[in-house]
Amino acid sequence: MTPPPPRPGRGGAPLPLLLPALAGLVFLVLPLVALLVRAPWRSMPDLLTSAEVWQALRLSLVCATAATAVSLVLGVPLAWLLARVEFRGRGLVRALVALPLVLPPVVGGVALLMALGRNGVVGRWLDSWFGLTLPFTTTGVVIAEAFVAMPFLVISVEGTLRAADPRYEEAATTLGASRFTAFRRVTLPLIAPGVAAGAVLAWARALGEFGATITFAGNFPGRTQTMPLAVYLALQNDPEAAIALSLVLLAVSIAVLAGLRDRWMTAS
Repeated sequence: MTPPPPRPGRGGAPLPLLLPALAGLVFLVLPLVALLVRAPWRSMPDLLTSAEVWQALRLSLVCATAATAVSLVLGVPLAWLLARVEFRGRGLVRALVALPLVLPPVVGGVALLMALGRNGVVGRWLDSWFGLTLPFTTTGVVIAEAFVAMPFLVISVEGTLRAADPRYEEAATTLGASRFTAFRRVTLPLIAPGVAAGAVLAWARALGEFGATITFAGNFPGRTQTMPLAVYLALQNDPEAAIALSLVLLAVSIAVLAGLRDRWMTAS
């Protein structure tokens, strides 16, 4: 009887791979450890309960949640379209959807200004027809965050849809259900874990958004100043407050990773 082949990764690591691997781990972990070491733990309660911090935190949570809701409403149908419908140019559409992932956030903010600003391609009509101005408003924050966060949800949901068996949908349609009913009653419950994971990723990305937000919505306390913007401002005047705010965002990031551990961190 032929013995099974050895499982990869069970032996000792060779030194030429082990040393740079450890160096890479230190490079990634050291700044986070330094943040914890330099944190003003004694004054942390006072820093985190100040009115400015509470305003920024509340605005961040509200805007990130609203941006995630926008991403769900628009992104789930877009992911279904990319996963289930064959059409010319689908690869190009997929690339355009993923573009905000690699686009510098400041460039994304400039693009939003050119599109939705008062003199933008669409914004001028919104202003003249409805008197609606989006830049430098709380709504502008939600738009900027949704722009950079939605691709995370679309990619996650599309991957889940591709892994799901389409025969369940086909069986529902043969029994008389419409395509939308099959999606709502069969497909959506099937892909719910993927939708939830994508929503969590989108929410975390929206919460940490900086470049597109400050470019498109500005940095006005109580109206557009979210937590990352508050960290940037505090770093110039009050480094201890900047560290405290950074720790809040770090805790949120750790919570997101903990929530996704069954999806990404399950050992094979």
